[in-house]
Amino acid sequence: MTFNDRTTPLTLLQTRRSGKPRDLVAPGPSPAQLDEMVAIAARTPDHGKLAPWRFVIVPDEARPALALKLVEILRAENPDATPRDEEAAAQFATQAPALVVVLSAPVQPHKVPLWEQELSAGAACMNLLHAAHAMGFAGGWLTGWPAYSDAVRDLFGGAGQRIAGFVFLGTPARPLEERPRGELAQIVHRWNP
Repeated sequence: MTFNDRTTPLTLLQTRRSGKPRDLVAPGPSPAQLDEMVAIAARTPDHGKLAPWRFVIVPDEARPALALKLVEILRAENPDATPRDEEAAAQFATQAPALVVVLSAPVQPHKVPLWEQELSAGAACMNLLHAAHAMGFAGGWLTGWPAYSDAVRDLFGGAGQRIAGFVFLGTPARPLEERPRGELAQIVHRWNP
């Protein structure tokens, strides 16, 4: 079984691997492909039909502006940031050919618990990665300090929302490696009353 084997739904799921965003290169998905990926991700299970997530596609031409904003916010939030930190913040914004910022946007107050709505946002990120893989691309889902900064969040959403992830998409520059997985005996148990 190889990364490119997408011949059945099971091999699609079995072969999906995360790509390091810094190792994702062109070609990336076209605007139409990104729209299709997001439409697929929006089919995520969602108790109450609330759509408690938002997708913000950062177009290629806007990525340098995002890099400048991230460096500006880093300086404001961390006065001890080094030039290397600033370079890393700029590189974060411009790596990989495509970027989708996924926001957890819970509907509050609501009878559907906040936790369920937040889980749905995480599932939306995963479905975005599955859609990318099904279309021949790879993705990397990152958080890092920008995901926990209200100032960065405000670039994409508003109060009450949180960044669930920065999903970077593109073509792997080299074959994706299988990472170590937990032994099923350690992570799966059969309930026995």
